[in-house]
Amino acid sequence: MFEAVSIASRGSARVLVLGQFKGEKLDTNSKKLDVSGAAASAAERAESTGDLGSIAEGFPAEGHERVIVVGLGERDGFVPSRLRTAAGAVARALSKAKAVSADLAVHAALARLPKSAKVDLHACGSAMGEGLGIASWNYDTLRGSATAEKDRTKLALHCDDAKFKGGLTRGLGLAEGTNIARTLSQTPPNIATPMWIAGEAKKMARKAGLKCTVFQGKKLEDERFTGLLEVGKASENKPCMVRLEYTPTRGKTKDPVVLVGKTITYDSGGLSIKISGGMRGMKRDKDGGCAIFGAMHSIATVIKPNRPVVALLMCAENSISDEAYRPDDVIEFRNGVTVEVTNTDAEGRLVLADGLCWACEKESPAAIVDMATLTGGVVVALGSTYAGMWCDDDGLRATLDDAAQASDERVWRLPHHPEYRQLMRSPIADIHNSAPVRQAHPIQGAAFLSYFVEDGIPWAHVDIAGTHSTDKESGPFIAGPTGFGARLVSEMVERF
Repeated sequence: MFEAVSIASRGSARVLVLGQFKGEKLDTNSKKLDVSGAAASAAERAESTGDLGSIAEGFPAEGHERVIVVGLGERDGFVPSRLRTAAGAVARALSKAKAVSADLAVHAALARLPKSAKVDLHACGSAMGEGLGIASWNYDTLRGSATAEKDRTKLALHCDDAKFKGGLTRGLGLAEGTNIARTLSQTPPNIATPMWIAGEAKKMARKAGLKCTVFQGKKLEDERFTGLLEVGKASENKPCMVRLEYTPTRGKTKDPVVLVGKTITYDSGGLSIKISGGMRGMKRDKDGGCAIFGAMHSIATVIKPNRPVVALLMCAENSISDEAYRPDDVIEFRNGVTVEVTNTDAEGRLVLADGLCWACEKESPAAIVDMATLTGGVVVALGSTYAGMWCDDDGLRATLDDAAQASDERVWRLPHHPEYRQLMRSPIADIHNSAPVRQAHPIQGAAFLSYFVEDGIPWAHVDIAGTHSTDKESGPFIAGPTGFGARLVSEMVERF
């Protein structure tokens, strides 16, 4: 929608944006900003219902060139997350108008809410900034001579409320991390190979002040990254692990939070090949790692926590050749657990197992969170409304729940009982990578991964298979990747 969105440091805005609650006229605070009365008139037209995301426009004879009145929904029960949806509608209206500047004064309507609502204007500004930033994303990198070049403007945002403006700055920063994840997701597999991901990580690390280390080739063998080596050996694009590290300015005074991302740059299913068009879209099997990648940018540039954060991106391409690993193979991981391969299309859990083993043995983690597009079963269970979460640690789970509420990237806890671990037992090895039964299908993935996490380490597994992309326009999102998890993890780290 926009070439860029930023906070203006000087000058005046051409467009005024005000808010309106459902079934109400323009509030008195907003009317004070509406010098010409154009906004008040627009707020009384039929299309200005106040429903969340509704838009009415006016054209003043003086002052601003245009006013936009955006619906905020019902006054009762207002929560800041609504402003992401409202921001998406505002962004579309501003883009259509080719606006280059906007005075965001939605906070004027929010100030009229009762004290019992406990409205945090900084949180509201952050949600608005996230929505505007997310709505601005586009992926035109691969457009060629057959596509007309789109004329996108740079949008400068003005705001006269310090708290709301501070939130806008934060929200735009979080949106940037989300949009980085979306761009990586959208990049096709002939470009986004494992080593390309590593190269992008190095570039991002230099800009954001992170440390980046890439494990590849002999180093993977020396460190016994069995899952990466087995899954990736059929492809000419060889696997790697990318380690990103954030260190606070006061140094490593605490144990790190470790984030592990499944980054399968393309998933053919291997010898257990996907059928009936099932391969289309499998460039997005890297989206767990993409979300962690984007989160690390936000952690380094926006959150800046007082503890270290380490990200492990487990990068491989699951391909087919005479080198491919097979159903019936038995492989041994660095922690000694042996795995019978029953399905080469259950490869994500194999590369994540490497990351979990490494995190437990090498990183002294305060907590581990892994993120993956792991199972179709979680889509059947939860659809696209929630990501699945497995976490037995009360403190970590509560932190993730709080982060989910703040980011509106919703998670739903699914059970993780010892009986489910028995589903994964193999008749010839310790466990198999895919149980021969379909029962508890999304839980099987978590049960498998639990064999690679040491007792006593807080751990959460988040399955984003239903939430990492969307096929329709909704709120600030267009059809395509959502970057789900980047803001969730950033908010979690801030609260940990």
